[in-house]
Amino acid sequence: MVRVWTQYLAPHKARLGFAVACAVVVAAMTVVMTKWLEPSVNLLFGIPKGTQNLPDFILAQPLIWVPGVIAAAALVRFVAQRGLTTTLNLVGNGLVGRIQAQLFSRLVHADLGRLQKAHSGQYLSSVLYDADLVREAASTGLVNYVQAALIVLGSLYAMFTLDWPMTLAVLLAGPVISAVMTKYLKQTRKAAQGAMDETSSLSTAIMESLDGIRIVKVANQEAFEEDRVRTVIDRRQGHLVKGANARSMAAPATEVMTGLLLAGLIAYVGWRAQSGAMTAGSFFAFLTALLTAGQSLRQLAGLQGTLSVGIAASRRLFAALDIEPEIHDKPGAAELPREFQTVTFDKAGFAYGDTPVLRDISFTAWAGASVALVGPSGSGKSTLLNLLPRFFDLTDGDIRFDGLSHREIGLTSLRSRIALVTQDPFLFDDTIRANIAYGNGTVSDDDIRRAARDAAAEDFIEALPDGYDTRVGEAGSRLSGGQKQRIAIARAFLKDAPLLLLDEATSALDTQSEVKVQEALERLMKGRTTFVVAHRLSTVRHADQILVLDKGEVVERGTHDSLIRAGGLYASLAAHQFEDTPVPEAVATP
Repeated sequence: MVRVWTQYLAPHKARLGFAVACAVVVAAMTVVMTKWLEPSVNLLFGIPKGTQNLPDFILAQPLIWVPGVIAAAALVRFVAQRGLTTTLNLVGNGLVGRIQAQLFSRLVHADLGRLQKAHSGQYLSSVLYDADLVREAASTGLVNYVQAALIVLGSLYAMFTLDWPMTLAVLLAGPVISAVMTKYLKQTRKAAQGAMDETSSLSTAIMESLDGIRIVKVANQEAFEEDRVRTVIDRRQGHLVKGANARSMAAPATEVMTGLLLAGLIAYVGWRAQSGAMTAGSFFAFLTALLTAGQSLRQLAGLQGTLSVGIAASRRLFAALDIEPEIHDKPGAAELPREFQTVTFDKAGFAYGDTPVLRDISFTAWAGASVALVGPSGSGKSTLLNLLPRFFDLTDGDIRFDGLSHREIGLTSLRSRIALVTQDPFLFDDTIRANIAYGNGTVSDDDIRRAARDAAAEDFIEALPDGYDTRVGEAGSRLSGGQKQRIAIARAFLKDAPLLLLDEATSALDTQSEVKVQEALERLMKGRTTFVVAHRLSTVRHADQILVLDKGEVVERGTHDSLIRAGGLYASLAAHQFEDTPVPEAVATP
């Protein structure tokens, strides 16, 4: 919680100081009202003890001034309480917003490899759930804890001034009450950690079921998914119930202790009253102070649980916030010129952890040329493509642009020179216009329409009821695969980057859509250095250079014709895809 204060609450210390001042006023007014009861009750019942020091105007009209003072104190208490809650709401919700914004910033800037290690549901849980728990503990919980503690101390002060021997007897129960609260606090903390973990699991399960809803339905697995999510809900509910039970038991346990004290006090007061040592007013004031302290102790018991849960949530949040991206700019990072002439892989290698994926990759791509990456599934084609924008960093070797290492280039500059079109293009739940313009700054409507026309998307866009203002739905769900692909190509046209990455951009399309998309891609590739990952070799027959990968290594390179003549792996792959391609003898089967 110290870090929460220094990073998030310290800028609001003036407001928090005001909130604490309001809490002090609330506690002070509570003590005033309690202390006022002794002379007030004695005065109203005609008991002279304890009323001698009251002003004459109160003694002359007790029925007016006694309730008047109580009402005035209650009004001041209300104003202070209102100031307290309003300030805490302002500071607390601001705290949540800032934490959520920082956490999302960390996530969106995090390395792709790290993001892939955990499900997005876990991140969603931290943004939405953990931040609110920290707010509850750090603002509302902490200040209310101070207020309740001040009321307890003020009530004890009032009790001491009324009857110190009886107050000492009450304090003997303090260690017992503390032990009870500590027991339930441990249970609350353990349950809170379990509930937060299961909240992440629940977010993950729900997102997976909805993201894969077509697979769920076609496999008739609705009941299975219901059971899977219900199991996670039941586990989460179990932790929540345990935590709620622990918090709720802390207050009743305190009440039991207070009740036992009250029983003993009544017996003690009866004995004192018989000897004339205690009046009705002093007893009533002492009893009110005791009950007020008991109520505040119950609040403290509940707030202990709130603070415990907040501390557990803050640990999870700060664990995420403390993750620094491993891929970042070096000091004085260079700009990548638009007119670079070569892209060179020099003995490049990459591994996921201890598992090698690419080894000793060396080749050069000239400006304006096309390089195709082909090979069996799992050979490392898409991974090689992901190394160019530094989604992942090399573990060996280097990639150079005109001799300049890509590690020496600023990430913003490097990625501004790259356009990416993938097999399953992602569209945001926004308009077609916004999706084409995404990442391209301020562009004119004419530029957007020109890009759509170049991507062969203009006809279908204008046929839609709202045209370019049509919302595409979640992940582009209202558009066909070919339409989404052409929107992505239009986005790449608009970016006009000199380096183009095509990751199986036509493999998921039907024949008719593939023809239109392939024509658009050929227009997009003109004048650009292009890297193409493809399973369909028909899309790379005219590539200037074809690299054949197998088990993370380049096993063949050349043009389509030269590789067919070589009779190696490429020729074998081609023989399975092109009926008119003869199988060379080197790879022919007997």
